[in-house]
Amino acid sequence: MADIRLNLEVLVSRPTGAPVVGAYMEADPRALAFYSGHFSDAGAYAAKAAEVDGRFNRERRGRAATALTVPPGGDAGRLRRFVEKGGYVVTTGQQPGLFGGPLYNLYKGITAIRLARALESRLGKPVLPVFWVASEDHDWAEANHTYLVGVDNELHAPSLDAPDASRQPSLHRVPMGAAAPALLDGFLSHLPQTDFSPPFAALLREAMVPDATLPVAFSRILQELLGAHGMYFTDAATPVVKEASAELLLEELERAEELEAVLAGTGARLEGEGYGVQVPLLEGGVNLFLEGPGGRERLYREEGGFRLRLSGERLTLAEVRARAGAEPLALSPNVLLRPVVESSVFPTLSYVAGPGEAAYWAQLADYFLAHGIGMPVVHPRLGATVVEAKIRKVLDKFGLGVEGVQRPFHELAGEVTRDEVPGAVRAALGSLRGAIGKGVGELQDAVKTVDPTLKGTVQSVRSQAFSAMEELERKVVAALKRENEVFLSQLEKAQLHLFPMGKPQERVINPFYFLARYGGAFLDELVERFEVNLR
Repeated sequence: MADIRLNLEVLVSRPTGAPVVGAYMEADPRALAFYSGHFSDAGAYAAKAAEVDGRFNRERRGRAATALTVPPGGDAGRLRRFVEKGGYVVTTGQQPGLFGGPLYNLYKGITAIRLARALESRLGKPVLPVFWVASEDHDWAEANHTYLVGVDNELHAPSLDAPDASRQPSLHRVPMGAAAPALLDGFLSHLPQTDFSPPFAALLREAMVPDATLPVAFSRILQELLGAHGMYFTDAATPVVKEASAELLLEELERAEELEAVLAGTGARLEGEGYGVQVPLLEGGVNLFLEGPGGRERLYREEGGFRLRLSGERLTLAEVRARAGAEPLALSPNVLLRPVVESSVFPTLSYVAGPGEAAYWAQLADYFLAHGIGMPVVHPRLGATVVEAKIRKVLDKFGLGVEGVQRPFHELAGEVTRDEVPGAVRAALGSLRGAIGKGVGELQDAVKTVDPTLKGTVQSVRSQAFSAMEELERKVVAALKRENEVFLSQLEKAQLHLFPMGKPQERVINPFYFLARYGGAFLDELVERFEVNLR
């Protein structure tokens, strides 16, 4: 539905992803067996709350609260009430992205905000939405860029080069460097200058300083955007989180072979149901990374000890424990262990997951139980396609729906262009040719009685008339081609805004594209439209 203030539409949906996720969303019993209840069932969250209460007393909730950052515009008093009244959290998270990454980072956060509100109303206790910044991630190439449509209606992809491409340290260890301010200048130059632009430009300048890391900048940006709506933040590398999870990480190390077998068993069940696994299990792979010569390196079991994947360095269990003891940040969980770590640190009722995350969470129920923790309820995030009025006008002109624009451009172009002369014009030209031919024949018969030599002159008139018609037809075709160029340009622009690079808008476009145009009201509209309903 259109919003008059913003002059745009927010088409809310829920991305499905892998078959197991689609089946889970439809409450298929086969898929539900891999999760802890359905995300729309209030009873599933109540059951999880009871499990959390069995593990978290006031002291543990107090420690969890110290791991949370109250962002600008946030309410520190809610943290106290969370501890005093035995509250819970709804978590979501993402690895850092340049300038806040794509739109879906906001969508994950806003879904968590709305779910936390709904659960607080149902349970009668504080429920805090928490955004986990995955600063221990080491994939620089995934974090160092973003995309936006500039004022020139072209897609731009600013990116930040890695300081040392030969190593892959955790992102929290890598300052952005001297190139960050200039990169920001280029980013800002692609945004429109509106009444809303200056505060956002100031926010980005505060965040994108050379000494800051991508995780710090990312967190600063999202705190400003989501803090006033109730979101709290934590960081995977914050000392409180590392201290609280240290024992669990070492337990994972010591029980690596056993826990690998647990995950393999679940994987086999998923395969047996025809779902497959989202995260492949590598034989001997431990769900931990250790900082080594190559940066953040995956640990593998080998001959009674461990081997680092990139450098090949070999270590005993005692040596890994000693290194982790000397440097708490040295040991970190992989994608499968991270959710368990999160639920060991925070009293988590639910995790708001993207499509890929919701798929790999199907691998984790028995793994959680092996660590003595019940798996949180997986709540698939909401998504949206934002259709500005200028784009809606183009869609309506061609009679296209939003999904129809996702097709390959050559298919769209073939559907909407008119390469041939319209039937009415062809009919009129044919009628005119026939009339000229008939008239010339009658004229030839008539002039014979006057002067037989005029026959050649009449033929010349006929040739000139048909030549003029051919020129007219060429001009009609040229006019159609010019019109088609305008049509195609408009259609290409609509496709760029809705499905850049052939992907959903939310997975590509940076939120500052819309924030610079519509200001904070854009966020307000998203929060209002992202409804979470429990039964």
